[in-house]
Amino acid sequence: MKEKLYECCKELRLSTTFAENAVDLTGDTNQDYLLKVLHAEIDYRNNKRRNLHLKQAGFDNIKTFENYQFDKITIPNTLTIDTLKSLDFIGLQENLVLYGRNGAGKSHMATALGVEACMQGKKVKFYKTATLVNELTDAKSNGSLVKVLKRLGKLDLLICDEWGYLPFDSEGSQLLFQVIADCYEKRSLIITTNIEFSKWNGIFYDDQLTAALIDRLVHHSHLIVFDRDSWRFEHSLMKNSATK
Repeated sequence: MKEKLYECCKELRLSTTFAENAVDLTGDTNQDYLLKVLHAEIDYRNNKRRNLHLKQAGFDNIKTFENYQFDKITIPNTLTIDTLKSLDFIGLQENLVLYGRNGAGKSHMATALGVEACMQGKKVKFYKTATLVNELTDAKSNGSLVKVLKRLGKLDLLICDEWGYLPFDSEGSQLLFQVIADCYEKRSLIITTNIEFSKWNGIFYDDQLTAALIDRLVHHSHLIVFDRDSWRFEHSLMKNSATK
């Protein structure tokens, strides 16, 4: 019987888990039994989809908001911690700019938001900004830029970590601007940076392009300021040994 179930599942493009649940589950009525098996298949597919989204997102490390401390983080009155965690901004195609010194928890927050988006079935991609620019530059040189832009265009959330840590050449700046401009009012961005807006022309070396970029970003963005020291330094072995 089980082999026949497997054959039917294969023909109907159902998972082998469906056949296993069909054997293991029971119900008070035929309809109750069928409903349980179908719900189990839906749960299986949703979990599989979430795991695939997590894998495709490319996070450096998987981090969540468990035990995350929001002290000394200024959240604008357009947001609350709850609406931030529930990702309301993605549904509205709004952006987040996370600004503060190195090690203050910006990347952790960006990753936690991205992970939660994956859990909600959304398509996410996490990049170190310099890596994204290099990928775009390489794609242009080998003729695959349209393909890369099309893939980015299918995202619900693009995360650009360490924005401005390295300056870009003219071509890289223009390609990054193209990606950001394409996101405008279509999908959400999260940018983490330790550089204030007034100094972004030092990243792109083009005042006009920088102004156009900032204009698109801030129109639908929330600025979250991290006014605290590096978490890594505060909990480092060097600091702890120096205080003893």
